[in-house]
Amino acid sequence: MFRNYLKIAFRSLSKSKGFTALNIIGLASGLGVCLLIVLYVTDELSYDRYNVNADRIYRVDEDAYINNTRFVSANTSKFFGPALVASYPEIQQMVRFRNTGDLFVRKGDDHVLDHHFTFADSTIFKVFTLPMIAGDPNTALNNPGSIVIDESAARRYFNSTDVIGRTLEVGYKNKPLKITGVIRDMPEQSQFHFSFIRPLREAYTFNDPSDNDWLSSNYYTYILVRPGTTRAEAQKDVDAVVNLNVGRALQEMFHASVTDLGKAGNHFRYPIFPLTDVHLYSNMSYELEANSNIQFVYIFSVIAVLILLIACVNFMNLSTARSANRAKEVGIRKVTGSTKGHLIIQFLTESILLSLFSLALALCIAVLLLPMFNQLAGKSLHPNVLFSGRFLPILILLVLVVGCLAGSYPAFYLSSFQPIHVLKGKIAAGFKSSWLRSSLVVFQFFISIGLVVSTLVIYRQLHYIRNKEVGFNRDQVLVLHNIGSLGQEGTTNLRKDLLTLAGVTDATVTNDIPTAGGDQYQQPGWFQDASLDARKATFMTTLRVDDHYVPTLGMQIVKGRNFDLAQFPTDSTAIILNEAAVAMLGVKDPFNLLLYNRADEVNPDRDDSTAHFKHIAFHVIGVVKDFNYNSMHDKIHPLVMIANTFIWNTMAVRFHTKDVFSLLRQVESKVHAAKQGLPFNYTFMDNDFDRLYHAEQQTGQVFITFAVFAILIACLGLFGLATYAAEQRTKEIGIRKVLGASVNSIVGLLSREFTILVGIAALIAFPAAWWGMYKWLETFAYRTEISWWIFVVAGAAALIIALLTVSIQTIRAALANPIKSLRSE
Repeated sequence: MFRNYLKIAFRSLSKSKGFTALNIIGLASGLGVCLLIVLYVTDELSYDRYNVNADRIYRVDEDAYINNTRFVSANTSKFFGPALVASYPEIQQMVRFRNTGDLFVRKGDDHVLDHHFTFADSTIFKVFTLPMIAGDPNTALNNPGSIVIDESAARRYFNSTDVIGRTLEVGYKNKPLKITGVIRDMPEQSQFHFSFIRPLREAYTFNDPSDNDWLSSNYYTYILVRPGTTRAEAQKDVDAVVNLNVGRALQEMFHASVTDLGKAGNHFRYPIFPLTDVHLYSNMSYELEANSNIQFVYIFSVIAVLILLIACVNFMNLSTARSANRAKEVGIRKVTGSTKGHLIIQFLTESILLSLFSLALALCIAVLLLPMFNQLAGKSLHPNVLFSGRFLPILILLVLVVGCLAGSYPAFYLSSFQPIHVLKGKIAAGFKSSWLRSSLVVFQFFISIGLVVSTLVIYRQLHYIRNKEVGFNRDQVLVLHNIGSLGQEGTTNLRKDLLTLAGVTDATVTNDIPTAGGDQYQQPGWFQDASLDARKATFMTTLRVDDHYVPTLGMQIVKGRNFDLAQFPTDSTAIILNEAAVAMLGVKDPFNLLLYNRADEVNPDRDDSTAHFKHIAFHVIGVVKDFNYNSMHDKIHPLVMIANTFIWNTMAVRFHTKDVFSLLRQVESKVHAAKQGLPFNYTFMDNDFDRLYHAEQQTGQVFITFAVFAILIACLGLFGLATYAAEQRTKEIGIRKVLGASVNSIVGLLSREFTILVGIAALIAFPAAWWGMYKWLETFAYRTEISWWIFVVAGAAALIIALLTVSIQTIRAALANPIKSLRSE
């Protein structure tokens, strides 16, 4: 029986080659896009799941809120992990990371700037699944002077993975480190990718006083809970550590307990975050790597479903439009004994078969489009996944769902014909007769117009961001990275040398560049008076800058003056506030204001939490005009600048020249002269600024790409409908031409109905798209307006595209010789 269904399905599809081709192309296009998005969603949802114990690993975060100012971070104190393991049996293991970033590695006579370096506890291999190619994970990080590298690093520097016991020289002092382990490269679907791992205890040698108290936030802390331990139970243990240890530090610093702070509406919390949720749900300061956003998964998934629905709607429309051609077939089959059930199975078999053909073409389309999609989405998806065993059930399910969904209405519609009416010629399935078909056309263009409106709004917002006054001048600023190895004297000399170059106007040495991504230092406990009253404490983002920061970055001092340590030595305890800070503090004359902040007094030789605090009074010398030191998703928060001449890794150089390439060569020469072999690692500040909105740019590109696909697929359906509409009105067109109707009037007659449908779709799409984009724009603190012309442009574009599609067939029908259509009359 099933074999007979297949045979009839093949005959029916081959008989109507044009109809079959249109349906296969339309369905294949929708399926191809859907497959790409399935790859994307699968990849996004798989992050960190390579870890055997992924469901039992949590990251400890910090969330502090003091007097309407908030600080959230992926870092905590170094004492959290050990205290949890020592005191609570539910916490099976912990691991901490410190100082993640870049590393200079000696290769021959040169120093190579490599990436993905960290200090970590030796327990990293007990918490995370990091298979070792060589070495013992139980001892690899036990001894000082050891280092574990990944497979790629081993091949880069030694052309082999058999490197246990060999020496890797790092830093400009060429410190020899003994390789004690080689791990496999971490999967791409990981929230961190470490290529070089050193023992964490070696990070303590920096003797950073702020490293030795419970309120510091310098370490990434991950905990592994025992099987059966819930998140709530683990959080209870963390809260107990907070109340016991952080509470003492808060009492000393704020003169208030955790309970007292809570009663005043403040809090110091340390929530734990599931490892598998970090990539899509976490947006803390100091993330190990840039995370994605679950909203993108939702958006892409919805787009995939909508485009697939458009393709299925095409199938329904074309199948019902040609129902007149199959009406007699249905009538004869019913007269000869076929039941409605048999006919439904027959038509569903045809649609599933057509869906199978479409899938084969869709796989080809997906493979061809995958490189472009990878570029748009910032992924490295591989086409082999589409043909893997784990993906096969998805493909089979997709064929069945699409086949049944697309073929359901035609199957039930055609099988419901009454044979007596069909054989008497009473069924006239003209274009005007189907309200459902018209509704489906409206649905297609509703989606298409909505995508076009969304694309225009996204691009307008991105244009607004790029051109909005942000309070600093990012044009023609060269940012030099990794210059800290020059030392303070070397960095000062490099700055002086660069100022001798024609075109260089100023330079500043600081890590706190506004385009760095928003991970500026949050200085806790700024107090408005010497009483250190917790009710008057606040968090303020603190930028550590030199005298040249403000002029180099083109900022504006609206009151007072800039730092000048040479002329005013007391500027070492001076601060500059932004306008938002002055407004928050509620003072009319900020120059009469003293702000108090802590300085840590510790014994740097002790690795414990015996920090004590003293407070220093800082006097205000200036007010800088508000500027965006974060992305425009966030409002400008209170900010304080302190004069700081420490050795930093970054220098921003302002220049004014048209010959940028020549200037770069001169700067590179100066950098190499400052230290032989120092890599010339640079970016431009305007490019760094654009990277802050890379996710939005990707979203805009994806939207416009998928909007084009949606419109093209919808146009395929319109093309088919216009063809059948013209065929069914062939005699009417012939009579009109004989009676003197012009080609233009006939084209207008045939196009009018489609124009009305597109207009209805636009009227429905406009409010829906406005609402969706309004919600998206709410995620920006600074945003553009949704102008009326966007809807006009989107509606006009959809109408023009639809009319062009329909006109191809209507013009041909209008130009046909009426004699041929009226020969039998």
